[in-house]
Amino acid sequence: MADRAAHVQPRSKRSEADHAKPLRDYFGLLPIARIDVDSILAYVRQRKAKGLSNTTVNMELGILRRILKRAKRWHFVEDEVPRLPERRDIGRALQPEEKLRLLKVAQSRPEWETAYLASVLALNTTMRGCEVKQLRWRDIDLMDHTLLIRRSKTLAGERVIPLNANAYAALMRLRERSQMRFGSDLQPDWYVFPSAEGYSKPDPTKPMGGWRSAWRNLTRAISCPSCGQLQRPAAVCCNSACGVDISKLKSPTAGLRFHDLRHHAITELAESQASDRTVMSIAGHVSQRMLAHYSHVRIEAKRKALDALAGGVKTVSYDTSNDTKPLKEAILSPQVLERNGGDDGTRTRGLCRDRATMRCN
Repeated sequence: MADRAAHVQPRSKRSEADHAKPLRDYFGLLPIARIDVDSILAYVRQRKAKGLSNTTVNMELGILRRILKRAKRWHFVEDEVPRLPERRDIGRALQPEEKLRLLKVAQSRPEWETAYLASVLALNTTMRGCEVKQLRWRDIDLMDHTLLIRRSKTLAGERVIPLNANAYAALMRLRERSQMRFGSDLQPDWYVFPSAEGYSKPDPTKPMGGWRSAWRNLTRAISCPSCGQLQRPAAVCCNSACGVDISKLKSPTAGLRFHDLRHHAITELAESQASDRTVMSIAGHVSQRMLAHYSHVRIEAKRKALDALAGGVKTVSYDTSNDTKPLKEAILSPQVLERNGGDDGTRTRGLCRDRATMRCN
């Protein structure tokens, strides 16, 4: 664990330390030479009996696998300790109205501004949440309108992303906020999203831990159908003058993860007919399964475009009657006017005779 600390993010280090605790409790007094298939499968059964997910158990077994590999023992059990099946959730892409609602709600309250600006960056750059939080001012070139991801989930995640108008405006707003709080001279090593932002003593030299509370509140917020007041889900409207039953109302963005914004951005890239190479250049690491999904998105976008032709909407004529008519101003080539047949209407009879006469003339 100590050797891996230099190769992983601090968050991954903490996660592995937490997942190592049950392994230590179960195998701590057992010599490595006695860790066999039966003991590992018994451990898996015990963890599943406690209601843990397959993903959590697999993460714990991953630590055990690295330990056994270092001891040159993993190959003895590798074939008989299968990886538990996990749910592979590719992600959720927003509908256009859901995207507009999300951004509108996030803008509605000052305490949600950080989550709003982070959402704009994710939707317009395909950045992950960890990449957004680790962003420093030295990584942003406002003159060239580019953004550099120095360290990401994988090596393929290190990339340069051009800034469109929305992402540029969000960064300018973040720059303005930093200048108001820490002074006009921003240091290159300061984080774009500083630690403890919103509290009395924010620290620009440390990255923000996250915006979980704001994200949860804004994605679950509902509007009263009677008075239109934005509020948390409840039995009745919080407006005392209204009091309408809102117990059955649910936000269309409830359950939306921040990481889904990256998925939505890549989906929009795919629907714009961007190539796989372009998508991977902007988004960084994209698995083959994800690329296959986005290829399917492209097919659906093409199908919708062709279905529009079958709906009776016709903007340009492509029928033979129109396309074969020459323009009035067009000058016909002399070769078109040349008679290419004999007087009797056949294509070849007398052709040689006519050409010989033309040469003599």
